[in-house]
Amino acid sequence: MSTPRTTAARSRQVVGAAAAGNVLEWFDFALYGFFAVTIGQLFFPSTSPTASLLAALAVFGVAFIMRPLGGVVLGRLADRTGRRPALTLSVLLMGVSTTLIACLPSHATIGVAAPLLLVALRCVQGFSAGGEYAGATTYLLENAPSHRRGLWSSIISATSAIGVLLAGVVALGATAWLTEEQVTAWGWRLPFLLAAPLAVVGLYIRYRLDDTPVFQELEARDEVPQEPLRSLGRSGIGRIGLGFYYLATYVVTHLTTVVGLGRTEALLLTIAGLAIYSLVCPLAGMSGDRWGRRPTILLGGLGLAVVAIPSFLLIGSGTPALILIGLTAFAMFEALANVMLGLLLVELFPARTRVSGSAIGFNLAQAAVGGPGPLVAATLAAGLGLAVAPAFYVVAVALLATIALARYLPETRGTDLITGTRSPAAAPATGDLTTVEETR
Repeated sequence: MSTPRTTAARSRQVVGAAAAGNVLEWFDFALYGFFAVTIGQLFFPSTSPTASLLAALAVFGVAFIMRPLGGVVLGRLADRTGRRPALTLSVLLMGVSTTLIACLPSHATIGVAAPLLLVALRCVQGFSAGGEYAGATTYLLENAPSHRRGLWSSIISATSAIGVLLAGVVALGATAWLTEEQVTAWGWRLPFLLAAPLAVVGLYIRYRLDDTPVFQELEARDEVPQEPLRSLGRSGIGRIGLGFYYLATYVVTHLTTVVGLGRTEALLLTIAGLAIYSLVCPLAGMSGDRWGRRPTILLGGLGLAVVAIPSFLLIGSGTPALILIGLTAFAMFEALANVMLGLLLVELFPARTRVSGSAIGFNLAQAAVGGPGPLVAATLAAGLGLAVAPAFYVVAVALLATIALARYLPETRGTDLITGTRSPAAAPATGDLTTVEETR
């Protein structure tokens, strides 16, 4: 069952549903990052703008604390009742919580209750996101031809960036059409209100889906687990996902507060960086299909460690052309790592516990490393007074993750998504003859 029998029409439906739902999910989640400065002023007022910003970024990180719990609950739901119900619920939760953020009174209106309510709603967003990445990736790849899983996996990474990019475009529109005073007073709320109609669209698209051939096969074999959490593999590969959150939520803040660019110019450059990343993702996926998952993700991790400091030096120059070069170099290696990350999460875990295991492993790593990333970056930049300082965190994480992956990660290309065994025709890209089943 390594290649599901999927018609061309169903392939288009599956890809469209996974892509559309993922765009909507990441659009909602990323809006907070683009309005972090404004949210800091309104919900965490302080005599120091830096302190307000750091508080807002800390709340961004709080959402990641809830992601493992979302991975447990939504992953368990996906493994017990099917991939589709869990994906539908994640879109609903994200849409409702994002819409409610738009309606929150500020600190000036209701005092300390305002930041408390904001934290609660960000936790709901984090809970939803905790089940989305692993669920959407699993749904897509369990429908994909085995020899094209890398390319199909790139759809999740690319559409995550497109969702963030669209959030940036909306933020840019608010900045261009409204004065700074209007944005602060009420304009920042408008993008969050878009979550309501977008959630309705996402619910409609996902509700109409059939479940994956892999899950249907488990049902036919009566192998659907009642308690998938009792036996799970372990994976630390989620740590390399840090770079995406730098691109998605921190770069615009860095360009405005550290480099000193205007908000419009900073948003345009950030949007350009995300567009480049989304275009590179399919190439990264095809690399994984051609040369294997292991060499591709190792190249991505090592490349991030090498280019992070030069990239941030270019970003810190304040020159748009140099900033774009720095973002491009960063995006290229991040795409190699991130596309393979989603693919490995699916191929490393057995079908019966795939969503639970991959969601928990991924989200624990993100809660520990990815979520605090923007806060750590801003703290390093403010504390050291160096525009290049945020790169130090990327270098450290990328090096540690790459060393661990080089030691423990098997090649998974050609893995059968039902049995967990590798096809004899799928020659290991690194000479490693270890099967996936033997690593569990």
